Amino acid sequence: MKNKKNIENPIDEDNITENPGTLTYGHHRGSFPVIPTKQGAIKSKAISAMEHQTDIQLDQIKQQMSLLAEQANKIKKRVEISEMIYHAEIRFDPLISHVYHLYENDDNNFLLMMIGPSEWGRKGCPLHFISTVKLLADHTWEVVK
Repeated sequence: MKNKKNIENPIDEDNITENPGTLTYGHHRGSFPVIPTKQGAIKSKAISAMEHQTDIQLDQIKQQMSLLAEQANKIKKRVEISEMIYHAEIRFDPLISHVYHLYENDDNNFLLMMIGPSEWGRKGCPLHFISTVKLLADHTWEVVK
């Protein structure tokens, strides 16, 4: 007899099986092909789309919040001006939808006048101009400028 060479299988023992029919995947060329899905790519695209959509929605909410803050500031300004006007000296009966001008004198008293800051003539306005306002139907004042 010839010397039998001791042949070693180059495949690791942990990667082979004695019962290939029990494997959950195809083990030979004629087996049903198992094609790896692109789950990672699909998930990545889905996450990217979700992040993009939520960013759009968050931007819309931020815009709405800034609009609400701006509206709140305008209301606050209207309240402040209305309080100044109702504590001011008014020598006439203000009419709804007419424009008036609020001033403050040196004694820190408020005055509501029909004369605008540019209508005082050469010497200019002797008072500190605060705001131009318009009386609204609900008897609040809209700040014109």
